[in-house]
Amino acid sequence: MTGPTPAGGSEPAGTEDFQGRRDRGIAAYAEIFAVPAPQVLAAFTGRVGPVFTEEALQGAGGAAWAHPAFTGRDRSIAIITALTAQGISGDRLDTHLQLGRKHGLDEDSFTALMTLLAGYVGYPRASQAMETVHALFAATR
Repeated sequence: MTGPTPAGGSEPAGTEDFQGRRDRGIAAYAEIFAVPAPQVLAAFTGRVGPVFTEEALQGAGGAAWAHPAFTGRDRSIAIITALTAQGISGDRLDTHLQLGRKHGLDEDSFTALMTLLAGYVGYPRASQAMETVHALFAATR
């Protein structure tokens, strides 16, 4: 079984898929963690261990993460919304808020998002996320 390669040739199925997804995952997490790509494995493995790191790299390297239908700003809003809906705050949410700032979201954008989400995911989760937003911007004032 063969699959397409970036150059249009063929190679055994899964070879480019695995390494290509892994490389794209490393690039995605380099942006998320704001570290150089060569430091991603150490930074991520230190947080969650090697097995989970490899699985996450494959997920982040998939087509959904880099789909051209979404801008970085769109992707940040979607991920921040998902994290807020799950009740995730603190460092994990802060990482994506910082990435959202790089993608053009500001304090007013985050405040509007959390206010909108309060009606859909509940005030406790939205207010918890808003505390993380507030702390992020208070630290940079």
